[in-house]
Amino acid sequence: MAQKKLLTNGKAFKRTDDRWDGTVWYMDERGERKRKSFSGTTKAEVTKKMTDYVAVFNDALQESDESRKTLKESMTHWLQVFKFPSVERTTYDRCECTVEHQIFPLLGEKVVGDITAADLKELLNHWMGEGYAYTTVKKVYIVLNEYFRCLTQQEILAKNPMNSVPTIKKSNFMAAQNKEDLPTQETVTVFTPEEIEKFKSEAFSTYSNGKPKYQQPAAYILMLNTGLRTGELLGLLNSDINLEGRYLEVRQNVKEVCRREGTDYVPGREVKVGKTKTATSKRRVPLNEAAEQAVRKLRQERDFGPTTPLVSDEKGDYTRPVNFCKRYYRILKAAGIEQKGLHSFRHTFGSSLVNGIRQPDGTLMALSPRQVADLLGHSTSQITEMYYVKKDTTRLQGITDGFNF
Repeated sequence: MAQKKLLTNGKAFKRTDDRWDGTVWYMDERGERKRKSFSGTTKAEVTKKMTDYVAVFNDALQESDESRKTLKESMTHWLQVFKFPSVERTTYDRCECTVEHQIFPLLGEKVVGDITAADLKELLNHWMGEGYAYTTVKKVYIVLNEYFRCLTQQEILAKNPMNSVPTIKKSNFMAAQNKEDLPTQETVTVFTPEEIEKFKSEAFSTYSNGKPKYQQPAAYILMLNTGLRTGELLGLLNSDINLEGRYLEVRQNVKEVCRREGTDYVPGREVKVGKTKTATSKRRVPLNEAAEQAVRKLRQERDFGPTTPLVSDEKGDYTRPVNFCKRYYRILKAAGIEQKGLHSFRHTFGSSLVNGIRQPDGTLMALSPRQVADLLGHSTSQITEMYYVKKDTTRLQGITDGFNF
């Protein structure tokens, strides 16, 4: 889309009937040449009409010129008009959070057309220097790049300043923070067998009067034995589980999003039930004995019927993810386990199945990465191996014994 602009300031000319005419040429939003005509009895009259029109035209341009607005005003408009309708609510919430906390504090009051590549690079360097995670700074880079690309596509800016801001390699980023850039497989967080036992002991503990310390602890054991995401677990209905067939069906996902009136933020959060993360996330997951027992325990504790969530709140509604997470972290702290995210249950499930579990006879029982990818709902086994399987070289012990050169 082109930007509306004046091509001439107008010129008065005398007609054959002694009246005066004038024409102002401009370009409209579609890039087409247009004209505005004026007439009068004298040259002064027509000239004044054209002068007044040009003044009003320029004032309107000034108001609508996105490049002369502050970054805060322009980017907020971009978020609401272009970003909000095209992404998931949780994605929009994260994007808005990035803009509010990492971009506006440093560049929010600067005029869009005056922002240079150096300004943008300084912003990224600032958050790197503050010790922020590589993923956080990368999100800032992605948002800025999308925004300025949108302005150049609309011809509001002639050039995208982000084209001159190269992405920094993760290894260089980590080195600048004096941190080691470990391979992804070594950064996967999993529970050790000892930690699992400590977690179970604390999760199912009771007070002196016999009352359980924690609600629905079996939900975490179900995650550990099925590899479900938090949202998938909380979205499970009782009707999605077939104990006789020993499987469950993942059909939907529960998220917690910011409350909004239209695109405007309203204080507070709400639960949103919707589609799964990806198309391959819809899947059938087999239940082992531990998973079956976890389902039965959850139903013994709370069961509001087949069309209600398996892991429900006290009223039979969907459990808020934030409450489920807080309960988990309380158990970790009480059990003396180093803090790790809920996703670690999913990582532990994937890693254990691929790396294998040592059997009493010394053999390893394991599944192929493709099988585990199907269980986790990944589209490719590469995702599973790269991000969900913790590197374990202990299983290589003795593997070269038969190769003597």
